[in-house]
Amino acid sequence: MPVYQLSDKLIFPPPHLAENDGLLAFGGDLSARRLLLAYSMGIFPWYSEDEPIMWWSPNPRFVMFPKDIKVSKSMKQVFKKQLFRCTLDKNFSAVIRNCQQKKRVGQYGTWITEEMLDAYEYLHDIGLAHSVEVWNKNDELVGGLYGVALGSCFFGESMFTHESNASKAGYITLVKQLQKWQFDLIDCQIHTKHLESLGAKSIERTVFIESLQKCLQQKTIQKKWSFDI
Repeated sequence: MPVYQLSDKLIFPPPHLAENDGLLAFGGDLSARRLLLAYSMGIFPWYSEDEPIMWWSPNPRFVMFPKDIKVSKSMKQVFKKQLFRCTLDKNFSAVIRNCQQKKRVGQYGTWITEEMLDAYEYLHDIGLAHSVEVWNKNDELVGGLYGVALGSCFFGESMFTHESNASKAGYITLVKQLQKWQFDLIDCQIHTKHLESLGAKSIERTVFIESLQKCLQQKTIQKKWSFDI
């Protein structure tokens, strides 16, 4: 199937027209309106600095249903010992910058371009992008993650860790909070062993989009997050 080139019009082709690797379209921009339309259709941007903006909708889709979270005995000990303190939306900029700068095996450069930084900082400013910060006992930022929330779906974008188990502690804390807020779905986008060990799994794209549309019928919490909202 052809990869679609986007114009200035605020429109995407249907996700089922994506290539086998999930690539659906290229071009367009990272305006808030386009990003939110993309997420609502099960599409997300992912590209390198020397490439045009590329939009993806992979099949199968890797997701987490919050009720399925798995907490290992070793992680239960991490929480019992209170090795980390987790916060929500306290330093979004630091989290996304750390995700940008984190060295990853087999990856050269970063897919979190300056353009993407600006776009997600704006979504955060308007209460739609959120971060989890993980602090050690010295109050150093040692892990975190960020993503976008619409309705009862959280679209995870990236995470980082500087200490063993820090990102797991942040992710588990987030999932348990999303359970309290009655979120139904976490979009993990692409398979990783790290998230699979925590309970994420692959589902067909059609099932994902059906689940997403149900999530979007719920009210979006459009504000800075804290544990008591």
